[in-house]
Amino acid sequence: MDIVEIIDKYGFATVAAAAMGWFIYFIYTFITTEVKIKLGEANGVLIGLIDRIRMLDNDLIRLRSKLNTVLEMQENEKEKQHGNSDNIKDNNLPLDRRRPSSNREDGNTKK
Repeated sequence: MDIVEIIDKYGFATVAAAAMGWFIYFIYTFITTEVKIKLGEANGVLIGLIDRIRMLDNDLIRLRSKLNTVLEMQENEKEKQHGNSDNIKDNNLPLDRRRPSSNREDGNTKK
């Protein structure tokens, strides 16, 4: 039977509904067998990449901290060599001693 005889026998609406049902079934099976598996694999790869990016970010933070420490130590050594020990930062003081504006008893930073 060709398509014209099927439409003549059952009607266009019935043939269209059957064709739409087959199309929906085809799309459903394709998505569940092909796309869902690929999405699962891609999700695993994405999680791995995010973990690697976090590790790199932590490494960059550590390296930046070490670099800043080395640069500050070099500045302190230069200051000591030139005899200007007044400008050397004392990192052993608590935070409130480094900033005299926050030493007020009422906690107000304005004078």
